[in-house]
Amino acid sequence: MRHLRSFHIFHVAASSATYSEAADKLNITHGAVSKQIKVLEHYLSQPLFYKRGRHVFLTREGELLKTYTEQAFQTLESGVSKLLQQKHQCLEVSCEPTLTMRWLMPRLSGFNEGCDADIRLSTAGGPVTLGATGLSMAIRRDDFEQLHNYPKLSLVEEWVGPVVSPEYWQQVQANTGSIKLLHSQTRPRAWEQWLSGHPLLSLMQNPQQTFAHFYFCIQAAVDGLGAALGPYPLIMDDLKRGNLIAPFGFVPSGHDYVLLHQDKAPAELEQRFTRWLQAQMAQCVPTPAEAQGNDGKCCP
Repeated sequence: MRHLRSFHIFHVAASSATYSEAADKLNITHGAVSKQIKVLEHYLSQPLFYKRGRHVFLTREGELLKTYTEQAFQTLESGVSKLLQQKHQCLEVSCEPTLTMRWLMPRLSGFNEGCDADIRLSTAGGPVTLGATGLSMAIRRDDFEQLHNYPKLSLVEEWVGPVVSPEYWQQVQANTGSIKLLHSQTRPRAWEQWLSGHPLLSLMQNPQQTFAHFYFCIQAAVDGLGAALGPYPLIMDDLKRGNLIAPFGFVPSGHDYVLLHQDKAPAELEQRFTRWLQAQMAQCVPTPAEAQGNDGKCCP
C-alpha cells in the first residue's frame, strides 16, 4: 500500500500533543514526522493538523482519518497476535493425578517432539468445568457423575489386577494369607470389588494398609510393602522394567478412561493431541499372557 509509513506516523502523531512527542515515540526526528505528515496531506489534498503554539491539533479531516487508522492498526495488531499464538500454541489439560505422574508425563516428550506447543497439565479427578476455567479438555476415569454434558471420547477400557514387587512375591507366594493389601482412600472398595469375583476372596481377611493417594499406594507396592490393585496404564511401565509383577493377572474393571472436551469444533492442536492420546492409550491393554497371570503359583 502506498504511503503506509506515512499513515503509521500520522496514527502516532494523532495521539500526541506535538510532533516532537510523536518523534520520541517513533524514535525518529521531529523533521521526519513533519515531512511524512506533509506527504500525506499532499496525497489526500486535505489538511490534517493545525498548529496552536507548540501543540498540534487534528482538523475535521484529521479526526476522521484517525478513526480509520485506529481500526486498521487495531486489526493488524490483532492479526499479528493470532499469528504469534499459532506459532507457539498452548493447550490446558486436566488429568487424573496418578495417571499424570505415572503414565502421561513420561510419554509427553513424544508429543512435543513433533509439535511446537505447550501442553500445560493440571491434576484433578472427578467433575470438571472446562472453558471458563481455561481448561481445554480433561482426561478422567469414568467413575463419577459429570456436572456438565461435555462430549466424551472413550480412550481405553481399564483393566486391573494385584501387583507386587518380585522380592515381596518371593516372600509371600507360599502363604497368600500373609499378603498385605494396600488400599487408597480414593478407591476404598477396589480390593473388595476385585475379590468378589475371585476364588481368593479370603484375602480380605489379610493385613491391610491404607494410603491417602493412589500414587503412594502403587509406590508402596514397588517398594515391597504389600500388594496394590493396579490399573494397567498406571503400572505397565513398572511391569516392563521388572519393578512389579502381576501374579493373578488382570480383569476389566467396568470403567473406561475418557477424554472430556468442550462442545465446539476443536482447534487443530486439540485434534492433534486427541489423536496422539488415542494412539498412546490403545497400547494400555494387557497382553493375553499378562491378563491370564499365573494364579499365584510361581513368580513370572
